[in-house]
Amino acid sequence: MSNQTSQKDDVEAGTSLLYPLMQESPKLRWAFIRKVYSIIIVQLLVTIAVASVVVTVHPIAAFFSTTRIGLAIYIVIILIPLIVLCPLYFYQQKHPVNFFLLGIFTVAFGFALGVVCAYYSGKVILETIILTAVLVISLTIYTFWAAKRGEDFKFLPAFIFGCLIVLLLFILIQIFFPLGSLSVTIYGVLISIVFCAYIIYDTNNLIKRFSFDEYIWASISLYLDVLNLFLYLLDVIKARN
Repeated sequence: MSNQTSQKDDVEAGTSLLYPLMQESPKLRWAFIRKVYSIIIVQLLVTIAVASVVVTVHPIAAFFSTTRIGLAIYIVIILIPLIVLCPLYFYQQKHPVNFFLLGIFTVAFGFALGVVCAYYSGKVILETIILTAVLVISLTIYTFWAAKRGEDFKFLPAFIFGCLIVLLLFILIQIFFPLGSLSVTIYGVLISIVFCAYIIYDTNNLIKRFSFDEYIWASISLYLDVLNLFLYLLDVIKARN
């Protein structure tokens, strides 16, 4: 009984090993993991808030879809996260510049996501959110469990590369032999599998490989995995409905 209580206290205190033969301090690694997930949660909340405003205030989406100026601004907004990634990579360890750039990145991504979601029904969006949440939580728990058992997921880079080749060939086939709405479903399912693999891979890196100073980059990696999974599941569920 005392042994079980001691093990429980170790987990809660962040002193239990995350994987076999762990050389670094478990307490510091657990603190790093909590910090990264705290940042991701804030990012997702900001993204949801910004996207919700865009979806519920219909004139905003209408402006971007019916006017040339709106379309031009929307293209700029889409490019902002890509542009910000470069300075964010170099300033990821410089506070508060890193959080300022991360805020710009997150708000721009949330705005672009909101414009996309404006063209989907509330039912489809809700189903996608639930499915994405279930997948992300399940994959995260599985990755921590597998890492504890000694799994390193070394096969994932090769698996992801193989999937990307298949997707490229699928796109080429689709160009010459269109499959209609069925192709959207197939493509969405395949790319969703890829981002599920990315979630496992980046979570494993969070547990073992990211340095304690790379909390911004670790947050961005998992944040993008989650939102890309959501976007492609959105197409799959819409096609099903």
